[in-house]
Amino acid sequence: MTGSEQFPQFPPDFVWGVATASYQIEGAVDEDGRGPSIWDTFSHLPGKTHNGDTGDVADDHYHRYAEDFDLMAGLGVDSYRFSIAWPRIQPTGDGPANPAGLDFYDRLVDTMLAKGITPAATLYHWDLPQALEDKGGWMQRDIPQRFAEYTAIVAERLGDRVGYWITLNEPFVVTAFGYALGTHAPGHRLLAGAFPIAHHQLLGHGLAIDALRAARVSGKLGVTNAMAPVHPATDDPADHTAAHILDLLHNRTYADPLLLGRYPDDVPAVYRGADLSVIKDGDLDKISTPLDFYGLNFYNPHRVRASGPENFGHEIVEYPGVTTTAMGWPVVPEAFTELLTGLNERYGEKLPPVYITENGAAYDDKPDADGRVQDDDRIAYLDSHLRAVHAAMAAGVDVRGYFCWSFLDNFEWAEGYAKRFGLVRVDYETQERTPKASYDWFRSVIARTRDAHGE
Repeated sequence: MTGSEQFPQFPPDFVWGVATASYQIEGAVDEDGRGPSIWDTFSHLPGKTHNGDTGDVADDHYHRYAEDFDLMAGLGVDSYRFSIAWPRIQPTGDGPANPAGLDFYDRLVDTMLAKGITPAATLYHWDLPQALEDKGGWMQRDIPQRFAEYTAIVAERLGDRVGYWITLNEPFVVTAFGYALGTHAPGHRLLAGAFPIAHHQLLGHGLAIDALRAARVSGKLGVTNAMAPVHPATDDPADHTAAHILDLLHNRTYADPLLLGRYPDDVPAVYRGADLSVIKDGDLDKISTPLDFYGLNFYNPHRVRASGPENFGHEIVEYPGVTTTAMGWPVVPEAFTELLTGLNERYGEKLPPVYITENGAAYDDKPDADGRVQDDDRIAYLDSHLRAVHAAMAAGVDVRGYFCWSFLDNFEWAEGYAKRFGLVRVDYETQERTPKASYDWFRSVIARTRDAHGE
């Protein structure tokens, strides 16, 4: 263990897991009937990703999953959060299922279960079928229904064996980076005009929950939001206004409809010029259908100051005296506690049990002469953030589990292969897997919890 104080004791039923996503690890993008996704298209456009990197091969998990699950079993995790590639199931985003795609995820789930690992399936982790994007993607009112139909197909095949179902991963990131700013697939720059993307994702979530319940799946149902506390850079009222705006854009636009059944009152003022007529009668009732759990991804908070209208009135600035990860993200673990306790205060009994569905850090770790990766910075990050989670639990937040991002180094979206988040190093030339020091540390954390409770 690291840290000057004794590592905190987590409950005996606390779920320990790791997480990945389909396009980031699978490769095999044109095998067994898989159709192209928006990330296949986007990553092949010049200048869109670091070094022109694509997910064509990634970690070749499609062919190497057995080896990966052996490593995962050695880690001792209770659960594995993976995502299902919509284009493997429906190559054009609608119509009948592709049997080979379903067979692949059948094999994954059965292999996990054989090793005592509970599957946690994410239905949408950003790889929208390109054929649906060609029809307008998430801007279109009918895409939520297409998503529900895809969900029903997957639920029928896997519904008896998946322990946790996550409808969407980080709808804020899809809206902001994929459609408002254009730095992620599909690369649109709609600014405030991207609001329909947010709403249609949330509606798709509600319809997908209906589809899962109609299929009588055995697992728990939830969604995952990326959230972050926002702090004003100074006491200037303008900076406080800027922080309020980013909090609305990043956090409350998504959490309030899901948990309270309404958008924040100031959505029209912040999303100036956006088409809010996409919100139809009954939509918010569907979006706020009760959940079994709330998935939360956290990496870092934001410190902001007032800026011009082209940036929605805010600009992100550095935290003084704070270290950063290889992504340039500030390391402020106490903000994790702040986020969790703040959720509890804002949403109260409307907040279901929370699972940390992603938390981790990228560092420029490299193997030494003996091939070992001594990633002490990552260990320190994980240690401090797990302590922050425990502090929130001690303050009354019902956190049931923690999934480390990421199990493997992988394709990190626009950053390509330049940033490494994994507990396991991947040599992208040879596909050799090497557990890092953080893998051993996380294994010891899990083992310590079990030993303390006599398991």
